[in-house]
Amino acid sequence: MKPQEVDSDFELRCRLACIEDLKSIIELLADDELGAQREVAGKEPAASYQQAFAAIQQDPNNELLVAEYNQHVVAVLQLTFTPNLSHQGSWRATIEGVRVASRLRSHGFGTRLMEMAIDRARQRGCRLVQLTSNSQRTSAIRFYERLGFEHTHAGMKMWLPVSDASG
Repeated sequence: MKPQEVDSDFELRCRLACIEDLKSIIELLADDELGAQREVAGKEPAASYQQAFAAIQQDPNNELLVAEYNQHVVAVLQLTFTPNLSHQGSWRATIEGVRVASRLRSHGFGTRLMEMAIDRARQRGCRLVQLTSNSQRTSAIRFYERLGFEHTHAGMKMWLPVSDASG
């Protein structure tokens, strides 16, 4: 399906992900320059993906949301709810891992999925929705700004070495 084939009145179904979506989700995560370097798509999901999916599903403060178009998963994000002592003990929602199939970007799929995530945060009583985006993802950053997100903090990460848990 080419982007120009998307009807302006397209029907998009946004929902919680199920285990049957895992392979499609991994393919979305790998569907760009950065993800292609770190994800393993195209075959049965490795045990690590399956374990992470199970942990997310079992945690009442984590959700994987997907968008379906023509019965195919075309977008995904992870939504995490966190209690916080700052801001007078309010909850916050963190959005991570936002991906839309590259061939379908700029057609409203990401906007609809983000709107669902923000609505879910409101329903949970969150006072703040936050996200990070790799600084190389300039189009994604512009997209988030159009949705109303503001640059208020500098994000930092520290990568830890992977250890063998069996040892």
